[in-house]
Amino acid sequence: MREYLLTLLMAAVATYLLTSVVRRVAIAMGAVTQVRDRDVHAVPTPSLGGLAMYGGLAAALLMTSELPRLKIVFEDSTWIAVLVGGGLITLIGLVDDRFGMSALTKFAGQVAAAGILVLGGVRLLWLPLPAGPLALSQEQGAVLTVALIVTTINAVNFIDGLDGLAAGIVGIAALAFFSYSYLLSVVEGFERMTDSTLITAILTGMCAGFLPHNFNPARIFMGDTGAMLIGLLLSASAVSLTGQFDTSALTPLDQFPTVLPLLVPIAVMAVPFIDLLLAVVRRTRAGKSPFAPDKQHLHHRLLRIGHSHARAVLIMYFWAALVAFSAVAVAIVGIPLVVFAVSASIGLVALIVMAMPRLRARRASARRSSRPGRAGGPSPEGPRAG
Repeated sequence: MREYLLTLLMAAVATYLLTSVVRRVAIAMGAVTQVRDRDVHAVPTPSLGGLAMYGGLAAALLMTSELPRLKIVFEDSTWIAVLVGGGLITLIGLVDDRFGMSALTKFAGQVAAAGILVLGGVRLLWLPLPAGPLALSQEQGAVLTVALIVTTINAVNFIDGLDGLAAGIVGIAALAFFSYSYLLSVVEGFERMTDSTLITAILTGMCAGFLPHNFNPARIFMGDTGAMLIGLLLSASAVSLTGQFDTSALTPLDQFPTVLPLLVPIAVMAVPFIDLLLAVVRRTRAGKSPFAPDKQHLHHRLLRIGHSHARAVLIMYFWAALVAFSAVAVAIVGIPLVVFAVSASIGLVALIVMAMPRLRARRASARRSSRPGRAGGPSPEGPRAG
């Protein structure tokens, strides 16, 4: 655990220090996000923060490769694939942030980056079915892995609409998945030094190091450069974890722990996945491209309810943490009814608190409309100033 924590700290410090440098570079390059109709920031803001995050990834891996116990993780080609695939997706994001890129070209780049991970050994090996685990051929595993990685990349990219939102939610998801991966290794007696645990430790540090620069009011945006990178890493950690199970020794009754490596990543990313699904349905029904931008995302709705920018982000953090750590608790504790009851109670209270601005606005409106005018009715002169 100490080596994982040291790696997390290294990723955080490197990302934090590099972000200030990248901000100056972005301004010099003209990579500044102007204020558009669909944006919520009020002033032009430098982008390309993902370059600092990739630097944090590289620095953490360089240090980790020299740590005594974690050296075992670098015996295969996975980490070369992570660096190369991450570098490609970062480069694609950089070009898109600076010059713009068509949705189809960007999608092709995402598929190529996912393909690099597959070639490096990051691949789904099986799927859980009621009758027992279904082994996948290399072709089937490759296709499903690419689909999962590309979906996660775009889910993260879709929620990157408020200061600190994407970095915070992915950081929470990575921390939850790190906890699950490590505890699973302890409980089940697996090797504790694994690709998936290390990826999530580094990813947590990258997000933690970037957030001080990115939380409202943001001094720099991660842009597609960062959003696609952290989406790639999160999905890679999920796929890597499935390889820890020896499915040949499992009976149908033993499958619950094996299903969770696929379900926990979906659960920890439930908020961006839901937002992605709603956006695709909404835009398709309107006859638009699923990638056409709008101001109907969950965070935009929170702003319209009356929450401030920072409060809307914190609410999204809360829901991401509630769903993510509830899923981890079910996986580790194994008492789903108790966990669901506690989570549902907390969620109900949160819903009431979230609705308070709208309820206060309605009460204020009702008081104004019921205020008597002359002769017990509305004043013919209209509302008085002051």
